[in-house]
Amino acid sequence: MAFDPEVATQAWMATLSGAARARSDAYFEGGYWLLLASAIITLLVNLLVLRLGWAARLSAWARRSRQPWLASLRFAIAYLALTTLITLPFMIWSEFIREHDYGLSNQGFGAWAADQAIVLVINTLILALLFSGVHAVIRRSPRDWWLGGTALTAGVLVVTIALTPVLFAPLLNDYTPLPVGPTRDAIVSMARANGVPADNVVLVDASRQSRRISANVAGLFGTTRIALNDNLLKQPADEVRAVMGHELGHYVLNHIWKLLMALTLLIALLLWLAARALPAVVARWGPGWGVTGLDDPAILPIGLTLMTLIGTFALTPAVNTLIRTQEMEADRFGLNVARAPDNFASIAMKLSQYRKIEPGPWEEAVFYDHPSGHTRVLTAMRWKAEHLGQPDVR
Repeated sequence: MAFDPEVATQAWMATLSGAARARSDAYFEGGYWLLLASAIITLLVNLLVLRLGWAARLSAWARRSRQPWLASLRFAIAYLALTTLITLPFMIWSEFIREHDYGLSNQGFGAWAADQAIVLVINTLILALLFSGVHAVIRRSPRDWWLGGTALTAGVLVVTIALTPVLFAPLLNDYTPLPVGPTRDAIVSMARANGVPADNVVLVDASRQSRRISANVAGLFGTTRIALNDNLLKQPADEVRAVMGHELGHYVLNHIWKLLMALTLLIALLLWLAARALPAVVARWGPGWGVTGLDDPAILPIGLTLMTLIGTFALTPAVNTLIRTQEMEADRFGLNVARAPDNFASIAMKLSQYRKIEPGPWEEAVFYDHPSGHTRVLTAMRWKAEHLGQPDVR
């Protein structure tokens, strides 16, 4: 009987059923509402701080500095700290309590809070520095600032990606050389065969935080490193190969640079729309909020409100589609490199323990930044059908 990819895919789908499947669907579908809730909360908090005059008072304090760039920096740090405190209960529920409710987190509250504090400090400093630079461009070019703002934002993205493997990521986890053995040899062999720098293959202790399986090839300009987490290392060797083949594909296919270019275009669109709306919003509501003009640092919450409206409801599907398309390309690359379709399907099923496995077409297009489990298994089974009988297919 001929091998049928559709039948084989349904056989894999049947391995996740009943309560486990319902739990996976509920967790992932809940993420849709979290996305909406997060956007609404961001909008309400920004408007509340503006209406109560807190933004104006923070701006008056920040502008005691004689240096405009420093005033913008001080305002951004204070404002982001204030809004983080206001939204902290939602963050605790969505990122700690909910994760424990679904059995996905291994951390106690103290360890989780310490990690979040590090992330919040880093993000606040990066965003504050970015706002200070963008606001300087706004002061110099009130109409066309979106051009300079796009360049600055893209530059910050590049620097952040380059520094993450060597500076930021080690603040949260230990990265140690992957132990010598068959798994390391297989990864290094695949990397070298495909032109990926293989001198830095590391293991990250991600299990102290969660039960998720992951790996990546990260970094730019000499900071590139291959990392797999210890949850992945606990899986069968051929499943590790299947995952690492996928991750190597991102590097070989230049996905980081392609995504950066695409994101830069979307950022340009987002900032252009914000630049068109910002003067009108400041003129209409600024006096009532105590915002004196575009040179006032208190335009930050107004800008965040506009970008939340545009970004969440218009650009999120576009960004998800960009990333999902690259993930599909990496899936196919990994299948060709690892030649282990059943092991790839097995990993896809394990990932589906916290990702809805069979969404509708529009659901996947709008909300998924990775292919669904069904899509990935079907891709693997179609690959298998085309390579049956070849001796190195596993």
